[in-house]
Amino acid sequence: MERTSETYRLRLALAITAFYFAAEVVGGFLTNSLALLSDAGHMFSDIAALGMSLFAFQMARRPATLKRTYGYHRLEILAALLNGLSLWLVVGIIFNAAYNRFFDPPEVESKAMLIVASLGLGVNIASGLILYGSHHESLNVRGAFLHVLGDALGSMGAIFAGVMMLLTGWYLADPIVSIFIGLLILYSSWNLVKESISILMQSVPSGIQLEEVQAAMEQVKGVRKVHDLHVWAVTSGIFTLSTHAVVDGREDFHHVLNQIEEMLKHRFNIEHTTIQLETQDREQREFQGF
Repeated sequence: MERTSETYRLRLALAITAFYFAAEVVGGFLTNSLALLSDAGHMFSDIAALGMSLFAFQMARRPATLKRTYGYHRLEILAALLNGLSLWLVVGIIFNAAYNRFFDPPEVESKAMLIVASLGLGVNIASGLILYGSHHESLNVRGAFLHVLGDALGSMGAIFAGVMMLLTGWYLADPIVSIFIGLLILYSSWNLVKESISILMQSVPSGIQLEEVQAAMEQVKGVRKVHDLHVWAVTSGIFTLSTHAVVDGREDFHHVLNQIEEMLKHRFNIEHTTIQLETQDREQREFQGF
């Protein structure tokens, strides 16, 4: 499966994010802002996430081998899972730092913090727009996109905290906003982790109902019954099916098989199939143990 567009988008987003990361780290230390440093830490995780996603796409292009018959497509899902889990690690670091500041919030250079956070938000928006066109198609790109989205939330939180501290001098806003940012990141990354694990467990892909697939196959002329049906995803958008289909012995097996495959491709976007056709007599013999 070609990933040229996704690869280009990831490279561009990585270049923009890496360029601004150093400035945000320096700004965070100079202003003594936890919210800004949290945002910078998340931006660093963006760099790692984007780099990991790029690596996975490059590896996925490698051809299948005798040992890895599906090729390296699953690396995209592993990258998505690691991106999701790394978001949780970033949240843990943010929560720990926020707790340490909660009871004795230090003074923060609010004006400088606002400038750096505003520039960071601009970078996040640019990266998010670059990735937005592909995040629905690939779980891997979605993982990178969620990193950028979470970072944008971090920048917005830092801006809000900066405004609050500038207007009121209430420095407790810095750790409170950091905790709120962490909760938003946890919420946005939950589905990514869940879907990644679901694919690795070879569960039925979201959007496909096994009962509907079975009913549709049994409606094909000549098919009496479908059993031992399995549907799973190798990676985002690549679905695989294996099953046994009991066929009327009077029908042409090749024609029935072609009809099933065409229906699965156009109705469920399932192109990779392993379908064993058998007559009812054979099914009865197998059931009886002969």
